[in-house]
Amino acid sequence: MPLSRSLSMTSLSGLPIWEDENLPVEDLLLFEVAWEVTNKVGGIYTVIQTKAKLTVDEWGENFFMVGPYYEHNFKMQVEECEAPNPAIQKAMETLNNNGCQVRFGRWLIEGSPYVILFDIGSAAWNLDRWKGEFWDTCGIGLPFHDREANDSLIFGSLNAWFFKELTDQLQDKPHVIAHFHEWQAGPGLILCRSRNIPMATIFTTHATLLGRYLCAANVDFYNNLDKFNIDKEAGERQIYHRYCLERASVHCSHVFTTVSEITAIEADHMLHRRPDVVTPNGLNVKKFSAMHEFQNLHSTNKGKIQEFVRGHFYGHLDFNLEKTLFFFIAGRYEFSNKGADIFLESLSRLNYLLRVHRNDVTVVVFFIMPAKTNNFNVESLKGQAVRKQLWDTAHSVKEKFGKRLYDALLKGEIPDMNKILDKDDFTIMKRAIYSTQRHTLPPVTTHNMLDDTTDPILANVRRISLFNARTDRVKIVFHPEFLSSTSPLLPMDYEEFVRGCHLGVFPSYYEPWGYTPGECTVMGIPSVTTNLSGFGCFMEEHVSDPAAYGIYIVDRRFRSADESCSQLTQFMFGFCQQSHRQRIIQRNRTERLSDLLDWRYLGRFYIHARHLALSRAFPEKFKMDPIAPPQTEGFRFPRPPSVPPSPSASLHSTPHHSDEEDEEPYDHDEEAERDRQNIKSPFTLGAVFHRKKRQPKENSN
Repeated sequence: MPLSRSLSMTSLSGLPIWEDENLPVEDLLLFEVAWEVTNKVGGIYTVIQTKAKLTVDEWGENFFMVGPYYEHNFKMQVEECEAPNPAIQKAMETLNNNGCQVRFGRWLIEGSPYVILFDIGSAAWNLDRWKGEFWDTCGIGLPFHDREANDSLIFGSLNAWFFKELTDQLQDKPHVIAHFHEWQAGPGLILCRSRNIPMATIFTTHATLLGRYLCAANVDFYNNLDKFNIDKEAGERQIYHRYCLERASVHCSHVFTTVSEITAIEADHMLHRRPDVVTPNGLNVKKFSAMHEFQNLHSTNKGKIQEFVRGHFYGHLDFNLEKTLFFFIAGRYEFSNKGADIFLESLSRLNYLLRVHRNDVTVVVFFIMPAKTNNFNVESLKGQAVRKQLWDTAHSVKEKFGKRLYDALLKGEIPDMNKILDKDDFTIMKRAIYSTQRHTLPPVTTHNMLDDTTDPILANVRRISLFNARTDRVKIVFHPEFLSSTSPLLPMDYEEFVRGCHLGVFPSYYEPWGYTPGECTVMGIPSVTTNLSGFGCFMEEHVSDPAAYGIYIVDRRFRSADESCSQLTQFMFGFCQQSHRQRIIQRNRTERLSDLLDWRYLGRFYIHARHLALSRAFPEKFKMDPIAPPQTEGFRFPRPPSVPPSPSASLHSTPHHSDEEDEEPYDHDEEAERDRQNIKSPFTLGAVFHRKKRQPKENSN
């Protein structure tokens, strides 16, 4: 059953709904096992949460999610109920009767999927015995001090026990498919396979363990994939046992998948198995669908950000807010992996270019990355108080002015503008003006940092000397907390903030997928990504000219850091050169790409993986031709027929230009219709791509 969605007027309703591979869902049970079921830790939570609605629509009562039980999560997110399947209920009762608590209910998210949650603590008394059995089974030992690895073994042992009880009762029908996510769920898969439990298994790695560690250590990772001594590197980082769990899970599964082409290449080298299927991460686009109002939402939320800027930069507000662009970067505070290092260097170069060209555009850049703080910065709070006071003063004077003007007009008189405001009014306004005087620069950070001297962002801000001076055309605001609509500083949630910005910048070095640019895309906000992120590779594969659609892809794979930095600077400078009309056109095109990221289309890859797993686990009952390509359609967006508002086509001969000079032939309805008609099939499902290496001088955009 396709996922219902309120299509926006700019979406590609012409994209074909993929016909499934006719799996007999009524004769199957699907289990999705992940440490982040009802337990938010990282990006996997977003994957399984947003995909749930599509899977429930397809599988109905035969779909179950499996995760760890945490009391606080269970009370707030799960509605407890009885299992509808007698075999599942009986398997749970067996575990409960043996002292291992299992809870069942509906997860209160869209789709309301069933969840089976195992209480790790109630089964911890079995840990030593299970560790011995695990060593005897596969020769992997777990150190006592690694709490997470030990918990994953308890979780996996409970999973294997549950599936053994379940399949013993089900016999041959219905067949069971179990999809395990990440190494924390791996022990369950390993034990199920070693005990020959009759079920089809899928394992998905969203990022390899060793890859994340190596990239965090500033290693030239992608150019040395074939040179690493994997065992030695894992041992030196004291994660060898975790690496063994991950690698064993990969090789034990019937089907191995990963989330992107770049991670598939990484997994081939790190884990020594090529993924059978690449399963890109999608979004529940309905959540972000704003019909034709998304441009209005941008304007409304931009106004909220402008109010914050008025307060934060009080006393130094000598730039035109109507010609101010808002850029941002957000995510985990991984300074190098997330590309904050080259972003800051590029901002320094952008500041120089804007000043040299005497450009009247100002760029305010937000860093939304959680760090250790102890409270709000007093100066930041004071700025918002001063702004509010000025607003109250202006409103009070406006009321008096309006009343006197109204009285004069009632008398049939033209009021004397020199007398309509008295001395008290002028005194109040002068006091308000004096209150905005500031003898210090606007703060770079909105909070008091616990580790100010060694913080990577602040250290680099000092190095490039971007202190929000009057002469700087690039201003920096470091907000070291996730956004909240209850904040006294910037009362906006993340979605509102993204909609109000002009450009999201995510020049990541290590990003297996990258949800942040995807979220920007479905909200119609242009973004910068890289060809080392899964999202960037996906867009390169499916969009002929990504920059024309507001997806700027920085080459970090085949260029040096300095060249990548220069390319990012040119992207941002070109974006600053665009006229207001060009940015509106580009946002229309960006929002039109949202269909590419909808689970309705990306869910097809998971369907294929399940069919492939069944054909390998039960070859006598489920047939699949290993040679013939699967019956699926790809899609590829052509280059827009009108001149794209991209850096290559938007640069002006002079720093001062009129919007009239930039008029370009543009018909939104015509472009959208052409996109519908130009859908192509650029790939074969299940293939892992290896691109030809570009020459360093080539530009991917």
